[in-house]
Amino acid sequence: MRTASMVLGIIGSVFGIIAAIFAMFVGGIGHAFHASSAGEITGLGWGALLLSVVGLVGSILVRNFAKVAGILMLIGGIGGIICVSYFFILPGILLIIPGVMSLFVRNKPNQSATHSA
Repeated sequence: MRTASMVLGIIGSVFGIIAAIFAMFVGGIGHAFHASSAGEITGLGWGALLLSVVGLVGSILVRNFAKVAGILMLIGGIGGIICVSYFFILPGILLIIPGVMSLFVRNKPNQSATHSA
């Protein structure tokens, strides 16, 4: 279960980085054509990039710290959707699902501790 969370989190983070760069690209093009709020879109793209990195860190930490990793992936997924909305739908889903999965993972009991009679 943790491996699936890690893989989905990494895929979601990579797609999130791509979506954030695309949002910054759209904001840059809008700024070149003097569109209103183009700088705001670029700034929100930077925020989504930061949140994608937070999700990536969470997906890396999922093997040892499942609860913390789940919270980080949820923050990255929900925050990215808030930042750049439609650009981040797929990465957001791919970060929220493993985030929830990581929060509800139970630790397996240690086999050596139960057989030490």
